Amino acid sequence: MIWLVGAGAMSVAYAKVLDAQKCEYRVIGRGEASAVIFKEKTGAEVYVGGVDLFLQSKPEQPSSVIVSVNADHLFNTSMTLLNYGVKSLLIEKPGGLELSEINQLHCKAESFGAEVFIAYNRRFYSSVIKANELIEKDGGVTSFNFELTEWSHIIGGLEQPKAVLSKWFIANSTHVADMAFFLGGKPEEICCFTAGKLDWHKNSAIFSGAGIATNGALFNYAANWESAGRWSVEILTKENRYIFRPIESLLVQKRGTIPHVSVELDDQLDIDFKPGLYKQVECFLSGKTQGLCSISEHLSRFPIYEKMANY
Repeated sequence: MIWLVGAGAMSVAYAKVLDAQKCEYRVIGRGEASAVIFKEKTGAEVYVGGVDLFLQSKPEQPSSVIVSVNADHLFNTSMTLLNYGVKSLLIEKPGGLELSEINQLHCKAESFGAEVFIAYNRRFYSSVIKANELIEKDGGVTSFNFELTEWSHIIGGLEQPKAVLSKWFIANSTHVADMAFFLGGKPEEICCFTAGKLDWHKNSAIFSGAGIATNGALFNYAANWESAGRWSVEILTKENRYIFRPIESLLVQKRGTIPHVSVELDDQLDIDFKPGLYKQVECFLSGKTQGLCSISEHLSRFPIYEKMANY
């Protein structure tokens, strides 16, 4: 039995995948309103009252748990489940909003012998999977760059807690950073600059930096939340430039040519389900977890994210 904790929009997307993979699962939510909507969209019943109340009945240990609650509840919910004895946990990004929270999750997982992963589903986009194949054929990455611009005119109006908005780089922009480092290489050295501020994000609004990855690839990044822009990633090899703009697509510019040519993708799963989610869940439940972001990897990366955002 799998537990799906949370009954919001992201959990609906997970339920669709679990149904398609013919998994037996139970949904644990908090509020009645979200439970009603969840059932309307999926047909699945939701236990209402939250994890703490649910665990008071001493349910049998699940085979795996997917935690898909609001960002400001990810840490406490996950710690509760680990303390109950759950041994296999997939937590929606970012797992927690503070380094101390990620460290506690890591330590708890280590001491309890649990496997904990952070759900960065863009690692499993068909565009990313295809690019990894092509990059390997080219002989590896030599440099990469990425943009993490957020549309502040929209985000500032979202119904999100101040604690989440004030850490929006961690809560959301790390989707792009994780994808870039997953494809391009783990950062070894990095130099970061920030400027500006927003009403809801006081620490920074403009971001720039550069560094070197453990594989020797040089990288740079930028974002300007006070201006126009979008998410994008570019990976360069000795033969080609691979362009993700939008992230779900893949273009290639061959060395010595000008055109950006679309790469054919086997992307039906990204069309039928929330992109990347089907393969991410499949890897998690099958135990073939090499492509997932482990809690230890996330812990090693978290201080870099904080430096990039000036937290």
